[in-house]
Amino acid sequence: MGKIKVRSTTVLAVVHNGEVAIGADGQATMGNYVAKSNVKKIRKLQGGKIVTGFAGSTADAFTLLERFDEKLNSYGGSMKRAAIELAKDWRTDRYLRKLEAMLITADKDEVLIVSGTGDVLEPDHEVAAIGSGSMYAQSAALALKKHASHLSADEMVREALNIAADICIYTNHNLIIEKVTG
Repeated sequence: MGKIKVRSTTVLAVVHNGEVAIGADGQATMGNYVAKSNVKKIRKLQGGKIVTGFAGSTADAFTLLERFDEKLNSYGGSMKRAAIELAKDWRTDRYLRKLEAMLITADKDEVLIVSGTGDVLEPDHEVAAIGSGSMYAQSAALALKKHASHLSADEMVREALNIAADICIYTNHNLIIEKVTG
């Protein structure tokens, strides 16, 4: 029997009407069963001014979150600069290169997706999604921004993640949603 792949998560961030919210489901699966249903994949950094979410291997994601927090402290809390420096290290460091995870990070002004290939992406339409159910959640969030603009950012994140959970077998309805504070 080969290595059992740990799959998990849908993480979604939405910027809408001056608000930024990020949320994730709580499911982690191993092979064809649910290993844990209430994993906390959202973390507040810098006193809540920056909120991150991760998808992929939990241990790898925690390593990246620690490194990202170190970069934030090194660069005076500048999220974009810290993300770029983390992505550079992630791509060039032999140890970090093996990590299997992705991050979404958000502050009051923007949302970024950070990957191990050295990418730091500013998503189109102020919607970012990563993980197994990301395309379902992103599609739902884009539709909500277009057709339900009266909703707040956190309401959009909640609704879109619930839609993803209805469709994606690797996403559940145990949601954690955080708003970025100024």
